[in-house]
Amino acid sequence: MDPALPEAYPLPRGGEPVMARLRGGEPVAGLTAHTTQPPGSLASLWSTTETYELFPLLGDAPGEGMDALLHALRRQLGELGAPEHDSSCLVTWPSGDVAATRALLDHGFVPLSCLAIRTPVATVDTKLSGTVKMRRAEPADVDSVVELAMAELEYAALVGASVPRSGAAGLKRDAVSVRLRAKSGPRGIRRADGAPSGDPVWLAERDGNPVGLAECGWVDADNQHSGHRLGNGLWGYVNCLSVREEERGTGIGRELMSLVHDDFAAAGAVGSYLYYNPANPLSPVFWHRRGYRPLWTLWEIRPATALR
Repeated sequence: MDPALPEAYPLPRGGEPVMARLRGGEPVAGLTAHTTQPPGSLASLWSTTETYELFPLLGDAPGEGMDALLHALRRQLGELGAPEHDSSCLVTWPSGDVAATRALLDHGFVPLSCLAIRTPVATVDTKLSGTVKMRRAEPADVDSVVELAMAELEYAALVGASVPRSGAAGLKRDAVSVRLRAKSGPRGIRRADGAPSGDPVWLAERDGNPVGLAECGWVDADNQHSGHRLGNGLWGYVNCLSVREEERGTGIGRELMSLVHDDFAAAGAVGSYLYYNPANPLSPVFWHRRGYRPLWTLWEIRPATALR
């Protein structure tokens, strides 16, 4: 998952055991460590007075195991008499384990902080290898576009608000078909540089096989009428960037976005925008490196007094 992770999972010396079983009967377990920060202590500046930290032991079932264990933890916190005021429940878990991330989000956890590291690494040549071609997608590419868009949706559902509902592929296909057939941009804008207008959808192909997708659009913001949270003008919108798992880290996403940004600029856009999930271990660092910064933060209301 990450070569920087320690070989052994650190466990506290004490703690209350918590047990649960998966649907097939396999056990998962953990330890719950309770700490109290005295009033006026330095640690009270960054911690609640009462903290219940779960140390899960999930085996080979990080998603189902975390879900089952958090249900058991909820019952345990009631038995321990966890207070409703100035208390918290904490789980520290590898960022790359997105199956467990989905369970944590479902139970009301939000990613408040992370332990980040930087280690010396050898320079990696990210120049694209093989034959990689970038081009505008056409109506005949609808199958490839939908496949790559669904891969992004399924991953995003593990780390954020996306939901892979039944019929999602059909909904994606309908939306993509409209995008690929569009001939002009917002409010009928046609580009002065002669390039295709419409909603730009880009494909990356390696040796003729689709390996990356950048599905984009336009927003003509007019705050007096539309209520957009953007400055007035034409904006490029990045709806979906998807690279096949085996191709990630080779530079395809970077090159696709360079092409997208050049295309936005050529069309006269005042800027571009997108949404990403803070809990996603891949997208924040990628988008920050592309020059994006947070403008608005959307927070969900979570129960303040109890684990779901």
